[in-house]
Amino acid sequence: MRQICMSGSMSGVWKRSHGRTSEAPPDERGGNRYVRPTATAPHLDSTGPAGLFLANLAVLAFSAISGDQFLDWGWRVPFWLSIVMVGIGFYIRLGILETPVFQRVVAEERVARAPVLEVIRRQPKEIILTALARMAEQAPFYIFTAFVFTYGTTVLHSSRDLLLTALLSATILSFVMVPLSGYLSDRIGRKRMYLIGAVTMGVWGFVYFALLNTALPGWIFLAIVLSLVPHDMMWGPQAALIAECFTPRLRYSGFSLGFHLSSITAGGPAPLIATALLAVTGSGYVIALYILFCAVVSVAATIFLPDHTNRDISEEEAYGAAADRAGETQRLAQGGASVG
Repeated sequence: MRQICMSGSMSGVWKRSHGRTSEAPPDERGGNRYVRPTATAPHLDSTGPAGLFLANLAVLAFSAISGDQFLDWGWRVPFWLSIVMVGIGFYIRLGILETPVFQRVVAEERVARAPVLEVIRRQPKEIILTALARMAEQAPFYIFTAFVFTYGTTVLHSSRDLLLTALLSATILSFVMVPLSGYLSDRIGRKRMYLIGAVTMGVWGFVYFALLNTALPGWIFLAIVLSLVPHDMMWGPQAALIAECFTPRLRYSGFSLGFHLSSITAGGPAPLIATALLAVTGSGYVIALYILFCAVVSVAATIFLPDHTNRDISEEEAYGAAADRAGETQRLAQGGASVG
């Protein structure tokens, strides 16, 4: 239940912040004419690695403090301390207004009465494709940041502190790579940047386990530090790529469904699948094959996604048939209400 609540909270915060930035007026985006949430708001995507850095730093600190009692009580303290960040985030959000795009939707009385159901009816393809496109980002991420501790301590017999320190270093590198990938996606296109990241991920899985299997601290450290680079190449443009797939009236709901469908089917089970594969085969390269499979699925799904890079996504007309169908549904609903 705790994990479900945390997941829902993270989802709402992350997508609301990206939605707010993607639909910000031009003067809030530095004068850019079109919606460009990655390059114009790199700090948003960088909060992921920043949060991961602080979390692992806290775990590393309390691992040293609690020693052999880490599994008894040491791991709980960072969770307790996170209430401070909750308070800061809540205070900031009290002053955030709705976006001009959403305000216009409200003023024109075009707010969907049941947006989740409507986006499922009107844009099911985009929901499924965005979920599948995230597989190469979601599954490997949890292998690189969670399963690595199981693999490192049981197979490689490495110290937990070495693994934590390497992961901390990886998040520092991500703090640069994520906004850089977002910036590049504004230049070469969302889909192209995302596809480059997915292909890189498919290859990297084999390099990753080859370096880990040397069991040498230096190579283990390097493998973990570089492990998030392919992920960052997809994470940078991902928010914009997914948000731009859905019409303004249904954007948050479509974004949320595609995002969480992948979290449930790809992200959550990944460490369990990796553990099962390791138990059956005893080889890390089988897990690399699993990563490759995820990459192939992501590439195939991303190819069919629309690319709205540097296009105005604030109007329904930009979405053609999907917007027409959604608009017709809204008009029928309003007509029925008027008759009633």
